[in-house]
Amino acid sequence: MAKTELRGSHGPAPDHVLTRWIGIENLARIGVYEKQGGYRSWKKAMTELEPAELTNEVKISGLRGRGGAGFPTGIKWGFLPPPDGGPRFVVVNADESEPGTAKDRYLMENNPHQLVEGILIACRAVSAQQAWIYIRGEYDLQHLAVQAAIDEARAAGYIGEKPYGVDFPVDIQLFRGHGAYICGEETALLESLEGKRAQPRSRPPFPAVKGAWGRPTLLNNVETLSTLPWIIEKGGAEYAKFGTEKSHGTRLFTVSGDVRKPGNYEMELGRPFRDLIEGMAGGARPGRKIKAWWPGGSSAPVLTGDLLDTPSDLEALAAAGSMGGSGGVIVADDTRCVVRMAYRLMQFYARESCGKCTPCRVGGNWAVRTYERVLSGHGTADDLALFDRVQSGLAAGRCLCGLGDAAGWVIQWTMARFREEYEEHCLRNECSVEGGGRAQPLPSTAASGDLPPPEGRKLAHA
Repeated sequence: MAKTELRGSHGPAPDHVLTRWIGIENLARIGVYEKQGGYRSWKKAMTELEPAELTNEVKISGLRGRGGAGFPTGIKWGFLPPPDGGPRFVVVNADESEPGTAKDRYLMENNPHQLVEGILIACRAVSAQQAWIYIRGEYDLQHLAVQAAIDEARAAGYIGEKPYGVDFPVDIQLFRGHGAYICGEETALLESLEGKRAQPRSRPPFPAVKGAWGRPTLLNNVETLSTLPWIIEKGGAEYAKFGTEKSHGTRLFTVSGDVRKPGNYEMELGRPFRDLIEGMAGGARPGRKIKAWWPGGSSAPVLTGDLLDTPSDLEALAAAGSMGGSGGVIVADDTRCVVRMAYRLMQFYARESCGKCTPCRVGGNWAVRTYERVLSGHGTADDLALFDRVQSGLAAGRCLCGLGDAAGWVIQWTMARFREEYEEHCLRNECSVEGGGRAQPLPSTAASGDLPPPEGRKLAHA
């Protein structure tokens, strides 16, 4: 594997951009946030820089979206057409439903004014006077924290008709989601925001041209927007010093699973995941080894334990056969059965499918039923072929959004990287992982009743 060259230092400074003030007592209150330097960047954006200059600073910074796609933020801003006198919107994706990811929740709870300030900067940059925060419905504490921050910012004059005396009316409103994973996809989120059923839209047109209520709309993730105050305060060139040539800056990772210190950790992009998993998160439990890990939430292809030295920049992850995704790092040690973990993930994707696309709606349920039969001790060689057929129908870009791809990748990459465990279950009805390492038949775990034998069964078109 090629070595990734870091642009910044390995010291503590570059690892504290988003979290630099977290830990200060009452940081969620506007007075404490202002005392640290909060809202200076918003003042600079209003009084010293033009909208085009703000966008240019973000382009110079090299900041890429932290919601999953990793698209350059400044370039995305530039996709919005010139103002035409009609409404334009900034919509914040705070739906955060990706398994293994809790970084946005952490930012909203601990430093909500940083998000509010970032939203205001984005509004100024794209000449949008209305912002909506689409927040996950289950995030009660975070909803209260962000709403309180909005109210304080409005009372202070940062939100309103003339921030800093400049004629730029701007407002921010919260919208609570309804617990649907599909709303993490930007066009399904917009449908929900408009009061419709949450299902992805066909593209083009893209939201930058025709988004919320048919108007130009910028959609960004909580972490992406929370980075903006630092960039505008210190300059895009300063931010670009950290990270790698193509993946600049730092990122907030959620580490969960079989580690001694699960939690949220900020790290400079390009540093190896070993620094994160074995260093910051404490590594595996005593006597155990890391067997599998997902570097970007459950939607990222799984990697094996011998790949912990993979650098954390997006290019290195792609070269390793995975992706940065939402920054949720899920760790499994050698006591875990990969087939059973894949089953749990497929249950999630099948349940959360909006049902609009046939491959996702049908294929996900077929996969769940097949896993249930295999894990109940009734697998056969035909099931290996069936798994392969289902994943090829899902992970081939045949759906309107990435949920189908992610579901297919669960099967595809767990089979590719842990083939021997699938063969144990399907060919010998055994599991050498569970039961203290002794190969033995699994007890029945089928949750949907007796399934027909694989012989003669036909799979619906997927």
